[in-house]
Amino acid sequence: MLQELRESIKPIDESYYEKAQKRLDNLTKPPGSLGRLEEFARRLVAIYRDEMPEIPKKVVFTFAGDHGVSEEGVSAYPSEVTRQMVFNFINGGAGINVLARHAGADVVVVDIGVNFDFQDMEGLKKRKVVYGTRNMTKGPAMTVEEAKRCIEVGIELAREYAEMGYRMFATGEMGIANTTPSSAIAAVITGRDVAEVTGRGTGIGDEALQRKINAIKKAIDVNKPDPSDPIDVLAKVGGAEIGGIAGLCLGAAQLGLPVVVDGFISTAGALIAYAINPLVKDYMFSAHNSQEIGHKVMLQHMGLRPILDLDLRLGEGTGAAVAMTLLDAGLKIYREMATFDEAGVTGEKQC
Repeated sequence: MLQELRESIKPIDESYYEKAQKRLDNLTKPPGSLGRLEEFARRLVAIYRDEMPEIPKKVVFTFAGDHGVSEEGVSAYPSEVTRQMVFNFINGGAGINVLARHAGADVVVVDIGVNFDFQDMEGLKKRKVVYGTRNMTKGPAMTVEEAKRCIEVGIELAREYAEMGYRMFATGEMGIANTTPSSAIAAVITGRDVAEVTGRGTGIGDEALQRKINAIKKAIDVNKPDPSDPIDVLAKVGGAEIGGIAGLCLGAAQLGLPVVVDGFISTAGALIAYAINPLVKDYMFSAHNSQEIGHKVMLQHMGLRPILDLDLRLGEGTGAAVAMTLLDAGLKIYREMATFDEAGVTGEKQC
């Protein structure tokens, strides 16, 4: 499946950028005056390969998984919070539920690696690959086969929900201690020092931050992940939900659908996808610039510009849900605003 994805993701047809730009420049406004809203519309036209795309049916996938590295005291919260928050998502009480409702998006919670057996519940996809990753300071977080399977889960979900009529995906996650593997992935793939890409996650103090940095350095030293092999990096210092997000990004790109990437952890998943096939970047929208210091490093590595900068650091897909409202706004401007001819308004003078 992964080899197929490497070969089947198509580059954007740039002729659609030109077609979209022609319409945008004929709307009743000075050219470019709606700034990035015009950029969003232009990109969506090109991604969909449709000169007049509909407002899409949207879904946020919140992947959940536990992390063995939490044993190292790298988070302000105990690992059982992961499963507790899954129940909160299902009951509609979390930040992502509120903001997804605002965006008109559905929320699907994916148990890809929680150390707990959930009963069948509406809104929960049980796609468990591991019962939490292993402590990466002592050896690989996952086997290579487990890492591949996590990616395949994301790909399968993209295909399944595309068949159900969803035309825009967003990434989200929940997993206590998951900023630690995300920082490790950022350091390995971008080549930056661990301290440059490691932040405070859930709000840890100075002592815990140093433990976190030391744990990441130890994990990299013990496992020696290969920066040129993203599957190796994911297996050795990654997480199940990060792999699922990588797969969702790859699956969306293969289908020619946009994926809105949330914050720091989601961007670590997007970085794995980008390392597998850089063409995936053309189908990704970066939702926001997180407070996590390593987030900007990963975005710059991929050449992505975030839509928002709101000092967010919750995860779950919250930033992606807010960003979806602006993507809709750009597309509505493109679709519904009158042209100069339609409105009987005199256009720009040629000087």
